[in-house]
Amino acid sequence: MIMWFTIVQIAIAVGGGLFSVIAGLAGRRPSDFTVGAVALVELLLIVQIVIAIVAPFAGNEPTGSLLEFWVYLVSAALIPPASVFWALLERSRWSTVIMGVGALSVAVMLWRMQSIWTLQIA
Repeated sequence: MIMWFTIVQIAIAVGGGLFSVIAGLAGRRPSDFTVGAVALVELLLIVQIVIAIVAPFAGNEPTGSLLEFWVYLVSAALIPPASVFWALLERSRWSTVIMGVGALSVAVMLWRMQSIWTLQIA
């Protein structure tokens, strides 16, 4: 993983998550803005998957468990589409909050993935 890209991902996930949670608690239903924020988080996760595939070939090998890293990454990549699917089915203020919580969950998982990749010794 690349540290600066991880920080950018976390910042966007936290920003989109807080935006969606605040919008939902304010009574807003899912909109293009809230769904777009979560879609941006997913797009960056797809880029992260590509980076995770290419990085070992470029000499950036993980120091932690590769299986644990991939389980986190695949799980994190499934959260945004699931939350958007839920939001499009329910269309209430709480589904907007759930999209925000999903984005915030991805931010936490990204930090854990970074620590698995760089800080642990397998």
